Amino acid sequence: MRILFLLHAHPDLQAGGTEIFARDLFRTLRRDAGFDGLFLAGTAPHQRPQSPGTPFQAVGDQPDELLMWSGRFDPFHMSQLDLHGVSLPLAALLREVQPDVVHIHHLMTVGVEMVGVVRRVLPGVPVVMTLHDYYALCTNDGQMVTTAGALCHSSTPDACRRCFPERSLTDFRLRELHIGGALAQVDHFIAPSRFLRDRYVAWGLDPSRISVVPNGLPATPAAPARAAARRDRFAFFGHINRFKGATVALDASARLSREGVAHRLTLHGGTEHQAPDTLARFERAREGAPDARYSGAYRRADMPRLIGDADWIVFPSEWWENAPLVINEALQHRRPVICSALGGAMELVGDGVNGLHFPVGDAAGLAAAMRRAAEEPGLWERLVDGIAPPVEIGESAARHRALYDELATAVTRRAA
Repeated sequence: MRILFLLHAHPDLQAGGTEIFARDLFRTLRRDAGFDGLFLAGTAPHQRPQSPGTPFQAVGDQPDELLMWSGRFDPFHMSQLDLHGVSLPLAALLREVQPDVVHIHHLMTVGVEMVGVVRRVLPGVPVVMTLHDYYALCTNDGQMVTTAGALCHSSTPDACRRCFPERSLTDFRLRELHIGGALAQVDHFIAPSRFLRDRYVAWGLDPSRISVVPNGLPATPAAPARAAARRDRFAFFGHINRFKGATVALDASARLSREGVAHRLTLHGGTEHQAPDTLARFERAREGAPDARYSGAYRRADMPRLIGDADWIVFPSEWWENAPLVINEALQHRRPVICSALGGAMELVGDGVNGLHFPVGDAAGLAAAMRRAAEEPGLWERLVDGIAPPVEIGESAARHRALYDELATAVTRRAA
């Protein structure tokens, strides 16, 4: 079987959870399931300059991984403005590769119009799309968080206009119709969490067209636990942005320091492409947290070493999340997680089972959970015992392969 993966960015240039999982899955299908194919990722000006004469570029030394220039993108409509420059070369590439399945992992930068290109060029080929987040539903960076900072519970034109009053109701309705029309051409959707699936069903997708398939991780030995009587070392892994909650973690650490609770919090993550006010707020929070330190960006290969120095992983995200890679990595390395009580995170972390919950955005609540973690005898050992290993990438690949086969059979029957 030949497959083409299409997504918004390449993990070598933008190492987010979606990008990392998509390539892990692609390589596992290639290695273990006998697939042939192409991993095609969009690229924008902040990652690569455009090459003259072609939208395509090589990336690294992998002959089956390719970049496609998609730098003229309208995020409000999720539209590719340079349709001539992107859709025509993509159509030619599809005709050359002739995949048996096209699996879309994201349409940011690429544009929702590319679904129609795939459908027009390859009318008998199944099109699968993984819903990794909420960009189709939400114009506020796909976070389902209002511009005032509150969690959003309703993806409707009226609700969206309250965040962006400069836009008309017609704008939001047309956006909904534009994106919905593109997604109607997808044969089947995959959601890595039940929570995300339910949000898209509430938005209007047919539940029979969405399968929940957990993301998987490559197998790796768990990082050894520290030899320590007191479990008081905490680590944050994630991009330093408005939504991941780094300042909540710092504020919680500052509270513990003022209360005289011995602990250490280490934050790992990059700050690139962030607004000055976001970075200024982060710096102010760092200054007030003497027992916290910031180590900067990290490579995926560094994760076992960095997590080996921590007893607990703090995950204070302030948006709904889906199936956070960091939580799965923490559980793989047998570290309990202290997480915000919301969304996809709660599907992975049970309060008092393999971690602890605290209210979203509540630094005092997080500080209380961290204090309990550091001081309650036997708690760390009990929660470690409650950790079940996350799904491995081989199992996830097998479930994807079964779905591809089922869809290919269904398309063949329709054609007959």
